[in-house]
Amino acid sequence: MNAWERIPIPPRPRILIVRLSAIGDAVLTLPVLCALRRRFPDAFLAWAAESHAAAVLRGHECLDELIELPRGWLKSVHHLREIRRRLKNLRFDAAVDPQSLTKSALLARLSGAKYRIGLGRPFGRELAPLLNNRVMHTTGPHVVQHMLQLLGPLGVEPGPVEFRLPAGPDAAAAGEAVLQATGMTGRFMAVNPGVGDLLRDWPAERYVEVVRRVRHAFEVPSLILWGTDREQATANRIAESVGEGCRVAPPTSLTTLTAVLRRAMFLVSHDTGPLHIAAAVGTPCVGIYGPTWPEFCGPFGPGHIVVRGRWRAPHPLKWRSAPADVMLQIPAEDVFQACVRMLKFGRDA
Repeated sequence: MNAWERIPIPPRPRILIVRLSAIGDAVLTLPVLCALRRRFPDAFLAWAAESHAAAVLRGHECLDELIELPRGWLKSVHHLREIRRRLKNLRFDAAVDPQSLTKSALLARLSGAKYRIGLGRPFGRELAPLLNNRVMHTTGPHVVQHMLQLLGPLGVEPGPVEFRLPAGPDAAAAGEAVLQATGMTGRFMAVNPGVGDLLRDWPAERYVEVVRRVRHAFEVPSLILWGTDREQATANRIAESVGEGCRVAPPTSLTTLTAVLRRAMFLVSHDTGPLHIAAAVGTPCVGIYGPTWPEFCGPFGPGHIVVRGRWRAPHPLKWRSAPADVMLQIPAEDVFQACVRMLKFGRDA
């Protein structure tokens, strides 16, 4: 069977998206959801995700049902039975597996969907190419383009890339409260020094240098964002070292964080969830990339600046082979100069 052959689905199909984990990955998968809704206005669209990624999906205008998976679901026979029962009851016509790992492909199979569309190797990994029955060999520089090509067999033609992150009045009010409390009522630079993987961690003292120099050269204050206790400690250390013109954000939900990022002049961050949220809502980013490929998983769209080191992975999915000092190859001067370009030229930088 030709993988690109059109799948016979009803005019109002029931489609499951499986992207389980990581906030940034969930954000980068949102164009798949938006493209499906644009093509099938009356479809039933559901998304299966673990709790961490589910936070960015709640209340999305294109989503009919969010299936939030409990912690440890894959290792529990009880959870697997309950998940299978719930998925089967939703009677899916097709499942789209942009993650294409064993666990995501297994969930697609548990759904009972007749057609399970996933990525071919090397982007489809582990057992996913065996568990999915429409394996697509995709092309393109960015992961968003790869994932959108999965929709070809469903008759979804290329179109505008949309994210449509939720932006309700409550979130906007909460974001405004954060900015009022921190004194960021005018223009400001947002800084996100936290990251879940230490291999992508840029030293806090280099953030200090960049924030301090931006403040002195342009009189632009900085708001330091954080999510975990470890990240809060780093944020506090940066703010204490910089002093005047640098504040630490209070604890925020993802929806409040999104509202704050909408208001920032630009964001300085390495490859992590808040960077992709900022890009999705149209805020320019200065991305600090060491082990990962910015062409593949950088901030999507125009107007961003990426600063990277000398090392390059042999393949975008082989970034964990990077040397331990890969982020140390990126000097503060390079990031500061990217901020200068942003402040002088904005999206035209």
